[in-house]
Amino acid sequence: LKLQQAKLKFESELAKQGDMSWSVIRPTAFFKSVSGQFESILDGNSYVLFGDGAVTRCNPISEEDLAVYMLDCALENNKERRWGKILNVGGPDEPLTNKMLGEMMFKAIGKPPKFVYVPTWIFDLSIDMIASIAKKFPSQKWEDALETAKIGKYYAVEDMLTTEPNEKFGTMTMMSHFEKIVKEGQDPFTPVRATAVISKTLEALPAISISLPVGFGLLTRPEVMDTVVASSPLSNVPLLIAQLNDNIFS
Repeated sequence: LKLQQAKLKFESELAKQGDMSWSVIRPTAFFKSVSGQFESILDGNSYVLFGDGAVTRCNPISEEDLAVYMLDCALENNKERRWGKILNVGGPDEPLTNKMLGEMMFKAIGKPPKFVYVPTWIFDLSIDMIASIAKKFPSQKWEDALETAKIGKYYAVEDMLTTEPNEKFGTMTMMSHFEKIVKEGQDPFTPVRATAVISKTLEALPAISISLPVGFGLLTRPEVMDTVVASSPLSNVPLLIAQLNDNIFS
């Protein structure tokens, strides 16, 4: 991903300089990043899972615990352990699958779990479609939509997990977070996912019956693509696709 490439480049440049001390902290994921379906299931919708619900595992860290960890990195007594190092850090939970996260949410709100499943190849289809359109109709909007689709796939199929015991930090667990937001509500900056629409659609009609005809038509019928992209009511299609792909995961 471009954002990862940019971050790695910055880390490399930071490590080369000698004017200041540094620590690079790589958190697994934020609680808010895996809480985006909370409002949707509160409204009675199913929790959307990719693959079998166990494609990825994570141990997110709370913002409060991460803040403590980052401030601790500046302390002189952590010089040997943390200065001039790249540090992976996650929360105290054992590896959690997406299905386990969904089950925790339902438990926190006191409702029985209800899931719908989306095949992970849906991301490849989306990426291929957007890439074809971006190639035929070059614009920053389509390039942004393509990168966002790739980010969506990354979050759906890649682990966000620490692997060493010393990489776990903090006291707040995912379950305690879900119980907290039931009482207090979500952080206003939590990215709300577009899964309510996906959930309702999949419960009414299998994804394959929608995605395959659309994908086939756009990829094999250039004249159809011309009409779709050129149509003024769809001038914001790149932004819509980017939004859906950005909001589909977690």
